Amino acid sequence: MRIAVFGSPRTPAGHPRILPGARRAAVAALAAGSLLLSAGCSSNDDSENTQARPTGAPATVPSASSSPPSAKGSVKVVSTLTEGLASPWGLAELPGGDLLVSSRDGRTITRIDGSTGKQTLLGTVPGVSPAGEGGLLGIAVSPAFDTDHLLYAYFTTASDNRIARMRYDGTGKAPGRQLDAPHTILRGIPKGYIHNGGRIAFGPDGMLYAGTGETGQTRELSQDKKSLAGKILRMTPDGRPAPGNPVPGSLMYSYGHRNVQGLAWDGQKRLWASEFGQDTWDELNQIVPGGNYGWPKYEGKVGKAGFVDPVAQWRPSEASPSGIAFARGSIWMAGLRGERLWRIPLSGSPGREPLAAPQSFLQGKYGRLRTVLAAGGSRLWLVTSNTDTRGTPKPGDDRVLVLQVR
Repeated sequence: MRIAVFGSPRTPAGHPRILPGARRAAVAALAAGSLLLSAGCSSNDDSENTQARPTGAPATVPSASSSPPSAKGSVKVVSTLTEGLASPWGLAELPGGDLLVSSRDGRTITRIDGSTGKQTLLGTVPGVSPAGEGGLLGIAVSPAFDTDHLLYAYFTTASDNRIARMRYDGTGKAPGRQLDAPHTILRGIPKGYIHNGGRIAFGPDGMLYAGTGETGQTRELSQDKKSLAGKILRMTPDGRPAPGNPVPGSLMYSYGHRNVQGLAWDGQKRLWASEFGQDTWDELNQIVPGGNYGWPKYEGKVGKAGFVDPVAQWRPSEASPSGIAFARGSIWMAGLRGERLWRIPLSGSPGREPLAAPQSFLQGKYGRLRTVLAAGGSRLWLVTSNTDTRGTPKPGDDRVLVLQVR
């Protein structure tokens, strides 16, 4: 396999978290990578494990890492933190351990107490125009939140997708009135009824990354380096092209994507992204600066020069992936249509192949799974997505689950 890049490759630094309730800050991330890879959990955890090998997944490979994850893992649902959420999409952690969740169709951001699960409405984001897969999507907390109190949101308007930031001030203000007016830092991301992307996350380099879709109408936008569609974008906190991007003055970090849904950094300072395929392959990709990921010409592993193959791939019925997180040496990937949580153990070596075949957990138990977020150590938060018009809601949907993983 060959990889097409522009300029000098620059890999973003790792972005794991160590302590429960700790913010995923860039300063902590650089020191935390090796600890996450070596952290352990109780051997008597109740676990569920459905071993499954997506087509083309490798067998177990020796690792150069001193503490690789186990080839097989486990998942235990510890508790339900909160329930009764409507069309939840984005999830972010505040300093101190409370969570923020966005409602795609409700256009709201809600605070969830990290201990009790109590919900407090912060406010409604003006200008959001929900339709199809569009609406209020990913959210992120500023790395400098302790001083600037800024939240970031990716959302669909009547004319485009855009990213805005807004000040959160809960001091003495009534619920529902705690968000200041949004200030748009990036507009003009092409929108569609489907394939709007929407995931945003701050990298350990302090830059803001965004995954976009190709609108489902004009696939060729993914290969158009001047378009913001079908890309992973990298920008400063005020929306300008980040220093060191593959093309100077451009927001583009990678291209040739169909619909990027998840972003996460591992302990080896590598960026990973999950992506909806069409009819054949969903993908987990390791992102290299300037890499061309093939869409719409190729889907899945093709071994063609000039294109980056996915690290792992699944049939859409098994995955249709959304959010991803890194914990305990593995990427954890939430599946919508597949209604399961995937674990992809990483080798920890400079190579791109997983340590072992991916495993699935929780299949069919909680319905569609939208977002997963590392909660520190061996814990994850997992958000269900059954009230998004495509699921079958059950009493209590939608909810945030607390998981213990290995």
